Amino acid sequence: MSRALPKYHKRRLVIGGAAALALSGAVVAGSALAGESSSDGSDARTQASPGTVSCPAVAPALPGVPASARAEVDRDLALLDTQIGEANQRLIDTAGQGGPDFVQNAVLGPLEDKRVATINRIATAVGRTADRPQGLESLAPCSLDE
Repeated sequence: MSRALPKYHKRRLVIGGAAALALSGAVVAGSALAGESSSDGSDARTQASPGTVSCPAVAPALPGVPASARAEVDRDLALLDTQIGEANQRLIDTAGQGGPDFVQNAVLGPLEDKRVATINRIATAVGRTADRPQGLESLAPCSLDE
């Protein structure tokens, strides 16, 4: 035995169904566009490069690193490279998002904060058995090469 739905339930079903249809259409359209190739056969997503992050090298600025600190310094230097790679991936993942300050606020600013902490760990490791290097913090800021 079927029971009739009140009017407001019918409207909710119609509106809900239309919203679901619209959303599924957007998902299908977004999926189709995300994988489209251009007429020259290249992937459309790679047409406009978001640029790459460029940071000053820290290793050449270090004085002689004591043997006792070498392993820790090497790990932190590798971490600096990893941080740049993650920032470059974030640029790719967020291309076209945000306003004019998006890259600075969402990518370069947080990267600088991470680099300051890592560079300070390097200076501390060296400073345990030798003179602590000064001025390395100036190597923390990075820029965007477009």
